[in-house]
Formats: sequence, C-alpha cells, structure tokens
Amino acid sequence: MPVMFKFVQKVKERFSGHKLKPYYDKLGEIRRMDVSSWSDEQLQSKSKQLQDQALSGVSLDELIVPAFAVACGAASRTLGLKPYDVQILAGLALHDGQLVEMQTGEGKTLAAVLPAYLNALQGNGVHVLTFNDYLAERDASWMGPIYRYLGLSVGAATAGMSVQDKQQAYAADVTYVTAKEAGFDYLRDAIRMDASEVVLRPFHYTIVDEADSLLIDEARVPLVIAGAMPSSGNDGMRMAEFAVKLRQGEHYDFDEHQRNVYLTDAGVAKAEAELNCDNLYDSSNATLLTSLNCALHAEALVKRDVDYIIRDGKLELIDPFTGRIAENRHWPDGLQAAVEAKEGLQSKTSGKILGTITLQHLLSLYPKISGMTATAQVSADEFKDIYELNVVTIPPNKPCVRVDHPSLLFTDKGAKHRALVKEIASVHETGRPILIGTSSVEESDSLAAALAAASVPCNVLNAKNDAEEAAIIAKSGQLGAVTVSTNMAGRGVDIRLGGGDPKQAEEVAKLGGLYVIGTHMNESLRIDNQLRGRAGRQGDPGASRFYVSLEDELIVRYGTEKAIPPSYRQLKQDEPLAESSLHKGLDHIQRIVMGQNFDIRRELNRYSDMVEEQRRILYGERMAILRGEIPLGAAEKRARLFYIDKAWADHLAYVSYIREAIHLESLANRNPIDEFHVRIIHAFEQLPDRIDKDTEKFLAKLDKTKDEYDWERLGLQGPASTWTYIMNDQHIQKQINVFG
Repeated sequence: MPVMFKFVQKVKERFSGHKLKPYYDKLGEIRRMDVSSWSDEQLQSKSKQLQDQALSGVSLDELIVPAFAVACGAASRTLGLKPYDVQILAGLALHDGQLVEMQTGEGKTLAAVLPAYLNALQGNGVHVLTFNDYLAERDASWMGPIYRYLGLSVGAATAGMSVQDKQQAYAADVTYVTAKEAGFDYLRDAIRMDASEVVLRPFHYTIVDEADSLLIDEARVPLVIAGAMPSSGNDGMRMAEFAVKLRQGEHYDFDEHQRNVYLTDAGVAKAEAELNCDNLYDSSNATLLTSLNCALHAEALVKRDVDYIIRDGKLELIDPFTGRIAENRHWPDGLQAAVEAKEGLQSKTSGKILGTITLQHLLSLYPKISGMTATAQVSADEFKDIYELNVVTIPPNKPCVRVDHPSLLFTDKGAKHRALVKEIASVHETGRPILIGTSSVEESDSLAAALAAASVPCNVLNAKNDAEEAAIIAKSGQLGAVTVSTNMAGRGVDIRLGGGDPKQAEEVAKLGGLYVIGTHMNESLRIDNQLRGRAGRQGDPGASRFYVSLEDELIVRYGTEKAIPPSYRQLKQDEPLAESSLHKGLDHIQRIVMGQNFDIRRELNRYSDMVEEQRRILYGERMAILRGEIPLGAAEKRARLFYIDKAWADHLAYVSYIREAIHLESLANRNPIDEFHVRIIHAFEQLPDRIDKDTEKFLAKLDKTKDEYDWERLGLQGPASTWTYIMNDQHIQKQINVFG
C-alpha cells in the first residue's frame, strides 16, 4: 500500500475511532442488560412488547438497548452465535445510517441482523441488499431462525420467482434480495396494469452489503426493462466491415488515455467516400455517424476475452470489477450491435426500452440507508460527497497479522509472467495455499496453462455460477490449493484456513496462512485491498504481494510517459526493479486514475439525474392512477396507463439517441451537458399534452355502452413479452471523459 495512502488512512481511522465513542457507551448498556438467564417466553414476550412500542410511535432510538440485547440472546439460542462486541458496534453504526468498514471474516452477516431486527419492528419492511441471489437465499436461511424466534418474518426475493412468491418475500419484515433484483422488480411494478400485481411495498430502510461495489463500482449501472418490438434493421454488418479497413494512425487515433477513439481527417474522408455521404458531420448523417463511432469503438477498444467472451454463439460481457461473466448484461444498443456484428453474430438484443433506473437512484428511494464493506476508507470522500454517508471503521475482533509485502515491479510482461509462475510453483511445493487475482479471463487462462506446464494444478474461477464459485473459493484455503481468480470472484464467502478443518488449519497457519498474489495493479487502491483482504481473516496469518510490469495496461494507458523515465521503457530484464522512484510513480498513476474515475462518475450524474427526476414525476402520477387515487373510469384508467408508458418509452428512446452523440456538440464549441438538458427538458414538457390527446382520442372512439373491453383488440395491450437486463455504460463514460 502506498505510503501516503497509509498515512491518510491512519488519520481517517483515528478520526473514525472518535465516532465510535457513543457506540461504545451503548455497547456497555447492552452488555449490562444480560438476558442469558431469561426464559424463551420472557425473550419472546419482550420482543412482542418492543414491536408494540415501535408500532405505537416510540422512537427506535429509545428501543436500541433492549432490542439489541434481545436479538443477541436470540442469536445465541437459535444459532449458537454470540455476537462479538465489534459486531454490536457495527450494528449500532448501521442503525445510525453509517457506512461501516468491517474486515473480511468479522461477521457482517450477523452484525446486520441487529439493526435489521430493530428497524423491522415498525412493520414497514427492511431490505438487506446482497451481492448475488446465492447469498440472498443463504443469508435469509441462515439468519432466519433469529427473526422467527423473535416473532418476525423473513424472506428472500430472487430472480425467476412468481409474482405471488415475490409479494410474499417483500411482505416479510426482513427481505434479503440483490439490489439488481429489487431494481428490476421496481421497474416491473412501474408498468403493471393491475395494482394487485405490484410486488414491492414503499421502501423503508436498507442495509447494503458489499456497499463499495454497489455504491461506487456499479452505482451508475442502468437497470433496464425492455419489450419486444420488430427489428430496427440495423446496418451493423456494413459498418463493422468498414471499420476493419481503417488503420490506426492514418484513419483513426486514440485520446491520451485510450479511453476513446476518433477519426482523423483521412478517416473522415474515407468514410464520406465509401459510405456515400457528402458531409459526415451534417445533422442528416447523425444516425450514420453514431453507428460508425460504435463500430470503430467495437473494433479498436473492445477486446474479446477481456471485455467479453463468445459462448454457445452468444456474446457475454465480463464484469470489469469481478472478472466474472455479467449475466443478462448488455452494452447500449448501438455498441452491443456493433460488437455482435464484429463477431458475425445475429443481434438478439433489440427491443424497446420501457423503463430504466440506475442503482444509485434506486438506493436514493430508501428514506434510510446504511452499508457495510471491508474496503471503504479509501473512498470515504466519495461516499460523503455523493451519498452523505460517513465511514466508520470497526476495529477487528482479533488484530490483523497479515503481511502485505511491497509490490514487485518488472520491466515487461514476460518477465513478470515468468516470475509469477516460479513463485507460485515454489510456494506450492510447501503446501501453502495460494489465491491469485488476475485482470481478465484471457490472463487467467494463460496463467493456468503455464502453471499446468510447470506441474502445478489449479482451480480457475471466471465464469461459473455463484454457488459453485462459493464452494470452490471456500476451499481455497486448503493445503496445496492453488486458485486462479479473475479479480474478486467469490465475494461474500470467507476463506477459512484448511477449508474449515481445524487440524489442517493448524498446518496451513504454520506455513504462513493463505498467500494472496495480485498479477496487476487495479485502477483503485480499494480494489487492491479487496484482494488483499481475502487473507488474514479473524487474526489468521497470511500474506499478499502484487506483481506489476511497465507493460501492464494501466501503466501504459495512464502514466508511462510521465511517471516512468525513458531509460526504463526499453529495458528488458528478469529481475524486478528496485528503484523507489518507480514505485512512487506507480502510486501517482493510481491516484490520478482514482481521481479521474471519481470525476467521471460525478459527471455522469449530471446526465442521468435530470432523466431520473423526470421519471419520478411521471412515475408518481402513474402510481396514483394505478392505485385509484385519481378518480377515473376503467377505460380512462387503462388508456392513461398505456399512453403514459408509451410516451415514457418514446422519451427514453429519444434520450438514448441524444446521449449517444451529444459529445459531438463540443466540436461546435457547445457544452454537451447543457445541450443535453435543454433538449430533454423540452421533450419532456411535451409529454403531458401528448398523453392527454392520445387518451382523449382513444376514449372518443370507444363504445360507451360496454362494461368490459378487449384491450388487445383495441390496441391497449402491453408488450407480448418483456425482459430485464443491465446496461454496461462504460462506452458512455469514455465519451464523457473526453468530450464532456
């Protein structure tokens, strides 16, 4: 870890320690209320009393001490788990609406039960947002006995459940669900035609697990619900064939950090000649230019086995933060179609977007939010700036004794790769378990092949289902285990020394514990720390080390020219470079990239916040109509709901069209964000009148003598089928960074 970051982090942690003082005072009160001698009837009666008090309007803050004491007693009796002091401290901070940093293996799952139980007493429901469906089901099942013992209900909402099962899950006092599934259910509810099919209650309180991932890494990810529609006749193949003909340096080039690609004058001339358009930048060629930009981006910047894989004739995106296949995720339609065309695949993603919401905007719908993660302090400023969440660092139950070795820096990838294989093979001979975090599917496969050639067997995690990943990652602490993982596969699962076998754990501990190796430096120190944190849980021994080369993509893209002296750029040697100035240069690069990404996320907010504000206005009116809060007849109700949905879908299509090319406004010395706002505000202002006119026109044609209508025959039937997916907006991020 960079020295400056260590210093800043220590200052923040010391300040965070002051924040813990009131929680320590409450902890003392909770411990003094010893319920161990109480009977089951006494504990359960007390829980009922607390629930009655909360429902009658007594402040939850007045109920903290008895509620936490009762919940601790219930955990001990039902699961044999007696919460540690640090878990109670974490629970108190979570109830207080804080972002809790709690190290891996410290028991976040149990800590969350305490504030979840307290806040569920009000009867409005609590959502514990997990990282995947597997963890939602696991945690609901695991912690369920505590809630039920105390008279509360618990449920898990997962993908693929029926409307009735979802309603039951969300009706529970505490619901475990992924943020994405909760978001998809919110979008589905937003296009219901019958109030009896709505599955969600109004949001109340949420505890976000793996909060750094959801609140930062994936905060801008738009969740999308789409409906079937005829093919748009995209000429992606034509553009893909043209993009292949273009040569870097002559027809196109990259910006400074290779975030975006642009046509040179020669490239523009070639396009105008071969695509038969007089002026490529004329407004009449806007659609053509957008398609060409997408095709060029797909050809020059989107890489197979790094950004996506092809499996069973289908393009599947790779999550850049976990390294796993991002199920059900698409790029924006233009880029998605361009990459599919590049690979000669038939596009299967066309459909009209009916609704969309980012995870950040979804989470802002909760009146009260808190979160927990093992890596928060590095991004404390961003949590405060965007979410007004303060980071509170909870001390470990046992001191961390993991040894974080300085990174090894090599001149080239080949030298780094050889050193990696040599180190892994050498350590493997001792029986010490090793976890290796790679940057891509391509790299993990390459490293696995090299290890096999060196007679080192390994497990590779990069595209399996969550349950299988969890089982494999949990065993990666066994003697002799070598696990190659793309980034952070296996989130939410502790790696126990010896795989949970006490005798084997002792042997592994004598060997130094789990050895974590990173094969690259990530764009954020927080992501590096996530990998390091897989070792050294609960006071276990462990170690970590990162292997970096001057040819790694991050260094080449962002800092070779400024941070690395010219004399080292052509140097080839097997030994690592020891110069401290070079390591300081790498730290500088990482800080710059972290700052840039923060700026990009903040800039993206300026694009999406206005659209979200518009959505909430229309959504509020729609829900009032759906619930019958606005007196209308059945026919008018159906018509208004239908035409609101149609108008909003058309508006989203217009917004998407504008956003794809808005960065080009900078070429005319206009501010893209200002232009974007002007256009979408003007378009939105026209929607109410359009909805009214379409509704009135329909009602005028209606036979008023009928009591029931065939909505499909009358043209007011919704889409025959809908599906949800996650839009990967990195393409848009890159454009904004360059032209915003």
